[in-house]
Amino acid sequence: MRPTTAHRSSISPLISPIGRKAAATLVAGLLLTTAAWASPVGPAEASAAGSTAGSPRPDAPAAGASGLDLDTVTIPQLQARMERGSLTAVALTRAYLERIKTVDPKIHAVLRTDPTALAQAAASDVRHRRGTVRGPLDGIPVLIKDNVDTKGLLSTAGSLALAGAPPRADAELVTRLRKAGAVILGKTNLSEWANFRAAKPTSGWSAVGGQTRNPYVLDRNPCGSSAGSGAALAASLTQVAIGTETDGSIVCPAGMNGVVGLKPTLGVVSGRGVVPISAEQDTAGPMARNVVDVALTLAALRGDTHGSAGPQKDRDVPNAAEEEPASAARQTGAYGEQSAPDAADRLRGKRIGLWRLPSLGKEVDALMTRTAQRLRSAGAEVVEVTPPYQERLAELEFPALLTEFHRDIDAYLSGRQGPRDLAGLIAFNRAHEAERTCFAGQELFEQALAAPPTTDPKYRAARAELKKLSRASIDDTLAAHRLDAIAAPTNPPAWTTDCARGDNDVIPSSTPAAVAGYPSLSVPAGSVGELPVGLLLMSGAHKDGALLSLGAAIEHRLQAWRTPRYLPTLPATGTPNDRGDNKH
Repeated sequence: MRPTTAHRSSISPLISPIGRKAAATLVAGLLLTTAAWASPVGPAEASAAGSTAGSPRPDAPAAGASGLDLDTVTIPQLQARMERGSLTAVALTRAYLERIKTVDPKIHAVLRTDPTALAQAAASDVRHRRGTVRGPLDGIPVLIKDNVDTKGLLSTAGSLALAGAPPRADAELVTRLRKAGAVILGKTNLSEWANFRAAKPTSGWSAVGGQTRNPYVLDRNPCGSSAGSGAALAASLTQVAIGTETDGSIVCPAGMNGVVGLKPTLGVVSGRGVVPISAEQDTAGPMARNVVDVALTLAALRGDTHGSAGPQKDRDVPNAAEEEPASAARQTGAYGEQSAPDAADRLRGKRIGLWRLPSLGKEVDALMTRTAQRLRSAGAEVVEVTPPYQERLAELEFPALLTEFHRDIDAYLSGRQGPRDLAGLIAFNRAHEAERTCFAGQELFEQALAAPPTTDPKYRAARAELKKLSRASIDDTLAAHRLDAIAAPTNPPAWTTDCARGDNDVIPSSTPAAVAGYPSLSVPAGSVGELPVGLLLMSGAHKDGALLSLGAAIEHRLQAWRTPRYLPTLPATGTPNDRGDNKH
């Protein structure tokens, strides 16, 4: 069974600590993929800092505080303006709150804003004036997916079952964001229970928030359980968003909404306080409109770890501190230095394996051909590859997730107000009609309740085989072709949203890295008509820094990002995505 968005989201087991030096080294090589990223910014410069191809937004131009172009401005540019006093965190936060009020009614990506957001921003402005800034995220607005516990804000996983009271404490990753000075702007909608409830779910729908829409074409789907985070970024409702993934739910919404999303190496970001599917695969990760903002957010999220949301076994994941992204560090010096080599040369000599996946359609395959040509013209070597073992991974993954979900959701619910276990959730959904207004099914809940326990020998053998084959599928392919990374299409063009039919999203590219616990990064590759398609990059364990550096160079070469036009619909094409031939 190919994993679909019904099998995607959430938490990460907590493993090895990594210190501030390692995080700083990671970021050092990413601040200057282009010189513009670190230079002082005015409105014209902000427009030049990223691609603005495509029609301008007709009804809601992304002009923000002090004339900033919120569509294109980056965190280093914002910090440069804050440092010289031409921008305040309060003004920036107010600009995003106003955009949410104006634009979000079209897409329903934001469930709620934090009433303390402006106070958080005012505290950041005090730190900026005193010269005690906590780092690049200080004063930067961040939206959090609603399956991440946020003290004082409802954190529901999209379900009315958790809507009675906010969690008593922040998730560890939210604590880290606050410590870094980020402004918690609010919570994003998601696929209810991270799309792990029904056999035929509709991505981006929850009983709490209704249906999130794709900003590019409003009747199209935003993909994956991190749908609200991806759509909010495409609509420039925040500078950064947090998503979660079990298999595809960061990278697919990033690809389908034309933004950047990183699924980190398993264990780099703490999963404590995040609603789980499986501690064997779940991780939270950063999403943004550009790679540098993703990298800076990852640096704030990673660090010492302090426990776990669910039962933990030996994950056999290398120590995060072992990664020393020296090549990235050599590309640039301290924050803001203009010492990076020309971005046009950063792909020269890189070897990239292209996994074409023609099953995603002729238009996507043609886009991959054009992408390969553009990378080759920048000096990269692109060879075609097919990672092995994919059919076996598809066969084993879903049954393992059912077993792990029962274990991990029971552990999480024991600390929340509402149903105390999976059986209680099933009973709740049967008793509340609002939980069945888009789709009625909860087949995955019922299958998980009946699944064998994690002590079952067949389950343990299956998870061991999954780990072995998924890692070999990437490691062996990288080694055999001497690759820096494997690339594949992240997503097909967005399908039409249809509650009766459900999703049409058999997308195999996310599975190898998701099951292996390896990093994957989606960057915009282009579009099929109006609909964005991402390029998914994956590499070995704890190669997050190298993957981000490569992604930044590819982003600069392709310059594929463009603003959405909020079209109501497109003419029917008769493609499989329009017909909705859903396969699970």
